[in-house]
Amino acid sequence: MARRPDPAALTPPADTPAALGVPEGAGERTTTDRIVASVTTAIVERRLMPGTKLVEQQIADIFKVSRTVVRQALNQLSGDKLVTLEPARGAFVREPSVEEARQVYEVRTMLESAMLRELAARITDDQIARLRQHLADEGAAIARTDVTGRTRLLADFHSLLAGMLGNQVLADLLGDLLSRSSLISLMYQSSHSAEESSGEHVAIVEALARRDGDAAVALLQAHLGNVERNLRLNPRVADLATALQPDTP
Repeated sequence: MARRPDPAALTPPADTPAALGVPEGAGERTTTDRIVASVTTAIVERRLMPGTKLVEQQIADIFKVSRTVVRQALNQLSGDKLVTLEPARGAFVREPSVEEARQVYEVRTMLESAMLRELAARITDDQIARLRQHLADEGAAIARTDVTGRTRLLADFHSLLAGMLGNQVLADLLGDLLSRSSLISLMYQSSHSAEESSGEHVAIVEALARRDGDAAVALLQAHLGNVERNLRLNPRVADLATALQPDTP
């Protein structure tokens, strides 16, 4: 049975048109975008799990909009590969396949390797300082066991790197891949700890501070490889006789 989301997972920001008293229809495009952003953030922060049913009326009630607006948002999320729309059943948080998971990490490795090599050649001292502040925020969130905060910050590290190149297309592409990576981690229960990921981020930043592109790329590839290896993408499937073998005293 599909899970239903806790309404708190999709609480709209305080500045939505509904919250500000804007008449329905006067800001539908903006509200649609905010619903998309709210669902995406809830997935990234592990508040919505793969397979969760997204009930149109429930979301409409949360955001105080029509179901038509909600449907627009769900269609957009479907196009972003975060939601599956099933005839006569409705919308569900997508459940990525093993092959899709492998492909996402393969593309991330190619894209982020090229990104880091270019960034290492042109990164500024101010950008290094911003990255180190981000690492400090990661460490603080981990220390206080802020699961939601650290999950967001660990993903934002990669977005921050992309943004430093000033290429919006690159930032958008990576943002989509990071959202899909969050779904994959939820689906396949990554055992790669937040502490390990943050430590690997520190090493990448130190390589960038030395303007050592080769080292930064090697560290990034090792980092993504570690995350992927700790996903359960190759579950052991026993034959029936083995699976049903009674325990031996």
